Amino acid sequence: PSSTPTMAMQAQKMGCAWGRLCLLLSLLLQLPGSQAKCYFQAKAPCEYEGKQFSLGESWLSTNCLLCTCLHPIGVGCCETTQHPIDFPDWCEAHYDSQTCQISVVQKANPSLPCVKSVEHEWGSAGTPEPL
Repeated sequence: PSSTPTMAMQAQKMGCAWGRLCLLLSLLLQLPGSQAKCYFQAKAPCEYEGKQFSLGESWLSTNCLLCTCLHPIGVGCCETTQHPIDFPDWCEAHYDSQTCQISVVQKANPSLPCVKSVEHEWGSAGTPEPL
């Protein structure tokens, strides 16, 4: 009789972890303009930099992946950064590994953000009307 609540609690924790991972995956996959990637490592240990994690716990890896322990099944990790896919050719995506952020900057001067200006218009508003 005492093993039934324990098994039920384990099943509930497992369902919660799967639910969290599914929610995380679905949210990341629905971000507009993003191409987030997720990875699953079957039977991977829930250990990172010497710290043990239990079922449902998450951590941020040094390469900006948000990982969740799905013990005993494995570990699921998703990218946390949004990858811009629609910007003009005079700009480029700049990745900052310290903040795990990607910004779009001007190729000619990477210290400046890529924004519309009089010299540089982009998107549908900057497209000339056909003659």
